[in-house]
Amino acid sequence: MNDIIAPSTIALRPDFDAIAAWIKPGAKILDLGCGDGSLLRYLRDTRNVFGYGVEIDDGNLLKCFNNGINVIQNDLETGLSGFESDSFDYVILSQTLQAMRHTEGIIQEMLRVGKEGIVSFPNFGYWKNRMQVICGHMPVSQSLPYRWYDTPNIHLCTLGDFEELCRQCNARILERRVMNNNRPVHFLPNVMGTLAFYRFERKG
Repeated sequence: MNDIIAPSTIALRPDFDAIAAWIKPGAKILDLGCGDGSLLRYLRDTRNVFGYGVEIDDGNLLKCFNNGINVIQNDLETGLSGFESDSFDYVILSQTLQAMRHTEGIIQEMLRVGKEGIVSFPNFGYWKNRMQVICGHMPVSQSLPYRWYDTPNIHLCTLGDFEELCRQCNARILERRVMNNNRPVHFLPNVMGTLAFYRFERKG
């Protein structure tokens, strides 16, 4: 029996609603590192989007197929050469940025194949993370649940770091949202926020 997840039972991550709010109904989506396809399914059910996921893990590929998600097996580190420029309305990288080796390259590829990019990532600048570093340990938290020796995360960053990367990649930030425990953070977001979301486009 196929392991099909009903929309009402999908365990939503806090970035699902934040991302969906930026997506125009009927848009064409590319979800990079899509996992089991839950975000694409959520966007399909709530925003009537059409899209593809890109995933490398065999187990997640099977889950995508079982859940009716169009998915392509590919290693994001090799780029997106299989996709034409401006072929998607939005290219999404949801909580995968910190696990990428070639971070600048994937942002540039997102800007090439999509009219807009959407990225979410855990904020390493959150004050509790800073305190753990001051106390001599790498942070472990809800948004950074792995220990230093078993983490898939390679390039952790703060809000300021990501915004500098956007400048280097010639990307214009359109919107930013910062959250903590599913609540928006407006005061000192680089210190008080645990999860950051950015919507951006290429300049020119």
